[in-house]
Amino acid sequence: MIRDMRTLVWLLALGVLAAPLAAQRPAPADVSSAAAAASVGDRVFTTAEVDARWNADAPAQHAQVAQALYDARRAALDLLIDEYLLDRAAKARSLTRAAFELEATTRLMRPVTEQEIAEAYAQIGKEIGSRTLLEAAPFLRQLLENERRTAARAELLVTLRKSEPALRINLDPPRRTVDVGPDDPAEGPATAPVTVVEFADFQCPFCGQLAPTLRRIREQYGDRVRLVWKDFPLTQLHPRASQAAEAARCASDQGRFWEYHDRLFTNQRALETSALKQYAKDVGAETARFAACLDSGKYAEAVRLASNAAATLGLTSTPTTFVNGRMVSGAKPYATFAAVIDDELSRITAR
Repeated sequence: MIRDMRTLVWLLALGVLAAPLAAQRPAPADVSSAAAAASVGDRVFTTAEVDARWNADAPAQHAQVAQALYDARRAALDLLIDEYLLDRAAKARSLTRAAFELEATTRLMRPVTEQEIAEAYAQIGKEIGSRTLLEAAPFLRQLLENERRTAARAELLVTLRKSEPALRINLDPPRRTVDVGPDDPAEGPATAPVTVVEFADFQCPFCGQLAPTLRRIREQYGDRVRLVWKDFPLTQLHPRASQAAEAARCASDQGRFWEYHDRLFTNQRALETSALKQYAKDVGAETARFAACLDSGKYAEAVRLASNAAATLGLTSTPTTFVNGRMVSGAKPYATFAAVIDDELSRITAR
């Protein structure tokens, strides 16, 4: 088993291990040599078998390398597309790319005001030594203008892409198969074109940071997105997470899962049993029924099995989210999720 991550990425990039992500049955012995990683007599070992074995032995590592390879390729592809669109737009104006970018971004930029310079000085004045506001003003103006030009360039590229009806991204991202059961708490229709599955822990601070982002996604995309919750309490780090997950399931029995979910994330420092029961009352659950459910440990085994399922996928941290099977690790900002969701929606439209 190769253990150096950089070596694995290069092997993938060179095609040595570039095979489909999903585990496949062994290929027949007459497979073409292009797909053969090795042979022993009449037995041919294909790159698909190599990848399947790697995925079985080290699923987390396999997923990380596959994602790293896709991200690197996608970044390079985006640069090529952006440069092509800029060159074409510049040619239409009989300008060089640099001249076109300068003209277009300047048009999109809002001028930097003296008040904004003063506010920037108040924020970072200690980091620029003993210079006065008057002395630091040219530097701060340039800093703010550079930030705005970068933002304006990004806006320009978005506009150029949207104006190109023939643009299609065919580079396929790695995907994992994530089973969604009828008992998994979900918001949004089962027929939604995009399913967002979150593996999370109620005591995890990063999961708490992600919660408002996922709520915003539901608000912005409506019935085009379905959100699904999966329990993955990291008990070694968060000793109260398992019981909190059980409590949320008890609340779900009374149709109060999402209200209770939100209450837990706004009170992550107070997840003792008495608090869990109080939150049930706060969200309108019938308290005696809730307490009986929680005290009996009704869902302890279900939460344990959910954690095992997450580990089988190779997950090691929370939150880990899958957008139509595309993994997004950590509490990424709204823009990151929106970009993946928009890409998924565009792929569906292009079919």
